[in-house]
Amino acid sequence: MARSVAVTFDYRCPFAYNGNLAVINAIRAGSDIDFRFVPFSLDQVHVEEDATPMWDRDPDDWGSGMRALLYGLAVRDAFSDKFFDAHIELFAARHEHGKQLAEEDVLKEAVAAAGLDADAVAEEAWSGRPLKTLADEHTECVDNYGVFGVPTFWEDGQAAFVRFMSRGSVPDLERMLEFLTWSELNEFKRPRVPR
Repeated sequence: MARSVAVTFDYRCPFAYNGNLAVINAIRAGSDIDFRFVPFSLDQVHVEEDATPMWDRDPDDWGSGMRALLYGLAVRDAFSDKFFDAHIELFAARHEHGKQLAEEDVLKEAVAAAGLDADAVAEEAWSGRPLKTLADEHTECVDNYGVFGVPTFWEDGQAAFVRFMSRGSVPDLERMLEFLTWSELNEFKRPRVPR
């Protein structure tokens, strides 16, 4: 039976870009791991405990990452054959091109660059389905795995928040996967990363 590993994403985080691109590169190189891409809203994680969740607010009151997550989920769930390309383009819009993810034109441009009909993706993004999926999957991350940030990887109930320093490195991903379910090490964090 193939391994099944989930990885979280929010397009605003450069480390999520590094990790998600590594997963895509591994899949494209022939990995036999069944990877699942799961949204996690950095906007929601900063909401006060008793405050209205992001997905129950008017879009004018959303943080800057919500719209991008809706676009990503629209592609993942309704245009899945283009998900990897769109996923990379949505990350690149922010981290390579310095654009603002809260702007609808930026999101449409990103999915169009992946070969998608931007209006069709926008229609799906605003259909309500991606918003419900975001609420459900974000809540699953928090309730079942204690996720607090991106990217978090999990397998067999064991979760780890991981920050890869290099973008898209399959060898780094493979090394991390060797330790993913080893729960005897709780935290290993460098005060400084030599660069």
